[in-house]
Amino acid sequence: MVVLERKFLGGPAGAVVLSDGVVVSGYASVFGLRDRGGDVVMPGAYAASLAALAAAGGRVRMLWQHDPAQPIGIWDVVREDGHGLWVQGRLLPEVARAREAAALLEAGAMEGLSIGYRTKRAEKLPGGGRRLFELDLWEVSLVTFPMLPAARLDVPTSAKGVSPGQLAVLAAGLEAAREALRN
Repeated sequence: MVVLERKFLGGPAGAVVLSDGVVVSGYASVFGLRDRGGDVVMPGAYAASLAALAAAGGRVRMLWQHDPAQPIGIWDVVREDGHGLWVQGRLLPEVARAREAAALLEAGAMEGLSIGYRTKRAEKLPGGGRRLFELDLWEVSLVTFPMLPAARLDVPTSAKGVSPGQLAVLAAGLEAAREALRN
């Protein structure tokens, strides 16, 4: 049996409701910051894992509280950038637990993200913890208690209460609708 490690992350919730689910996005991991367990994820730690998943046609799973029996949605985008591991996905409205998660997010009762992974390459840090250089990423969960407060779901920031990431999702949806009307 493979034992996965987990890093709980989070912050204020931001979500957009579209016809195919509630869209959530944010950083599931932030590079260079020590979490409450003493670990620091380094830039590039997910690159090999994401490349292997893409080559195999696989995907990072979206789970509820790390429970493999409770998938609640789909991560449409999982990518590394200069800040960390950014995810964007949809809570599926056909799944009861996903509807509950959406309600909790909207109410501000839940706001965390957490990564489930296996460590492939790390070194110990003075005073405890590890510097994580390569991780085999399996899943990103919505969780109650975050490990790294600096990593969080997108926060609505515009005057209308919609974040720039959410505006991009809405713009893509409008463009797809416009193209569908043309055909």
